[in-house]
Amino acid sequence: MNFVMKQALGGATKDMGKMLGGEEEKDPEVVKKKKEEEEERQEALRQQEEERKDKHRKMEAEREVVRQSIRDKYGLKKKEEKEAEEKAAMEKAAMEQACEGSLTRTKKAIPAGCGDEDDEDEESILDTVLKFLPGPLQDMFKK
Repeated sequence: MNFVMKQALGGATKDMGKMLGGEEEKDPEVVKKKKEEEEERQEALRQQEEERKDKHRKMEAEREVVRQSIRDKYGLKKKEEKEAEEKAAMEKAAMEQACEGSLTRTKKAIPAGCGDEDDEDEESILDTVLKFLPGPLQDMFKK
């Protein structure tokens, strides 16, 4: 059967073998050249991707400048700033609400001027009380 095929095709058997899935002859120079071309192609793709990302970064920076000018013009705030302010306001309101009428307030919740001050105030209160005591009792407490 092979003889008949060879005769019918007339010497094109090498090409037929390649087309039918036979192995190609590999020349080291051709393989090396293909690897170099593939590396160059990959490098070109990487470079194009970097240029594209650079372009988008520049465009986004320009957009942010425009956004900021609009915010400044109309007195608007960034979304992050609004959220931070709202969160701080909510925490403050929650702390004030928790402090109203509470007997066991946290130390941060005690307003200035209330609660424990210096020892000088305690001494002055003691002195005031001693003034109202009779003379012999004042002498006893002063010792």
